[in-house]
Amino acid sequence: MLRRRRPLLRTAAVGGVAYAAGHHMATKSAAQQQQEADQNAQIADLQQQQDAQQQQAPPPPQPVYQQPAPPPPQAAAPAPSGMTSDKIEQLKQLGSLHESGILTDARGSPGAIRRRFSSAC
Repeated sequence: MLRRRRPLLRTAAVGGVAYAAGHHMATKSAAQQQQEADQNAQIADLQQQQDAQQQQAPPPPQPVYQQPAPPPPQAAAPAPSGMTSDKIEQLKQLGSLHESGILTDARGSPGAIRRRFSSAC
């Protein structure tokens, strides 16, 4: 009879451990399912709140675009800065002398005229 108890004890121990493991897994699974259900409920509440806010708030107004104002009329271009009417007159005289042939290209080139004109200032 003593021999029968050991296999019976072994079976009972294995069965007890299996039951405990199964119970632990079931509890863990139930807790996880409960957590997921809570999260789903929170998400649904947030979505309902957002939907309610969107329904309460009027849609943003469409932007009204205005045509840009026409640019103001520009006055005659002012003389370049630093140029006085005397200097402009001197340049016109040099140009007319070059056209008449009194000034040659060597003496009346734009670089030579610029050098003479800037030294006269």
